[in-house]
Amino acid sequence: MQQTVIGNMKSQPEVLNYTLENQNVFVEPFVEIFKKHDIRKVFFFGSGTSYNVSHIAAYYFKQIVGIDASAQYPTVYKNYEKPDWTGMLKNDQILYVAISQSGTSVSTCEVMEYAKANGYQTLALTGNLESRIAKLVDTAVHLLVGEELTPPETKGYTVSVLSVYLWAIAVAKAKGIYTEEQYETALKETKALVDQFQTVVEESEAWYDRNKGSILGSERLYVLGYGVDYGSMLEGVLKMGEMLRLPIAGYELEEFSHGPTMAFHTRQTLFFIGSDEAEYERMMEFRRAYLKYTPRIHVITCKDMDADGRDMVFSVKANKYLAPLMYTVPFQFVAAKGAKEVYIDTNINPFEEPLAHYPAEEA
Repeated sequence: MQQTVIGNMKSQPEVLNYTLENQNVFVEPFVEIFKKHDIRKVFFFGSGTSYNVSHIAAYYFKQIVGIDASAQYPTVYKNYEKPDWTGMLKNDQILYVAISQSGTSVSTCEVMEYAKANGYQTLALTGNLESRIAKLVDTAVHLLVGEELTPPETKGYTVSVLSVYLWAIAVAKAKGIYTEEQYETALKETKALVDQFQTVVEESEAWYDRNKGSILGSERLYVLGYGVDYGSMLEGVLKMGEMLRLPIAGYELEEFSHGPTMAFHTRQTLFFIGSDEAEYERMMEFRRAYLKYTPRIHVITCKDMDADGRDMVFSVKANKYLAPLMYTVPFQFVAAKGAKEVYIDTNINPFEEPLAHYPAEEA
């Protein structure tokens, strides 16, 4: 049977549970690098969905592990950045991490080849351990997503976010930042969310179904995020752009108020992603203001709030580190079910130029 995007989306509870149960496959080799080397800086690389995951990974490693970390576009980094502008770090104190579900992304492969050749620590998280990128790094670990044969990646995103979170808490434990008790609590919280992910999927679909008329009738869609969910915003924009193919833009919450609001009118839809961070109350302030200009305002959160049917308030609760696993699922339904309803076949990629990936036979 041919895979569908919606089928992959609905398999997320199962595949996330499998990833959590088999985490040692990709966690132990990652932690071993930190045990063998005095890692002071981590670069995360990826393109498309993998770049969006990289943003969340960098946030985790800064906020949980307390280490200098950043998400980088591979080509921009290779052409314009340096591993250490201060010149104070040794090469083996810098870790390059590639996230590539297919393992064939041209730009990500090139930057990892450069890193390994220059004596930096290199690791790839990939769904294909026989892929090109796996051969270009010191360590390749398995992204336990299984096959995802549809062009838009959905379950690959959530599995990747879970994987990098499990990396972060395990490194925090290894470095003594988390006590054994804190680590076990983090794992229990993760399992609690994964065990309830079917509810996340069902509530997301029900939210889409009750709002689809307004969303699909919009002239433009905006996604606003902040903190850890800047990466969630990027993924929401990408998913809807890949499948729904409407004009879509994404902004950091505060930045959106500096100019784009001048184009406001009632046929525009705004999605707020509301994590439990410093900007949450500011988001609610913006929500109240923007409702004066368009009724098409949707908050996606797991925080209890004064909501109506436009908002996606998950009954499943999670801390701000785990919540990103939930927050792009509503966008997946807007993208995939919305595309189906306007007769777009998401299994077909209309752009056929082989620029972004190496052919499989060259891997």
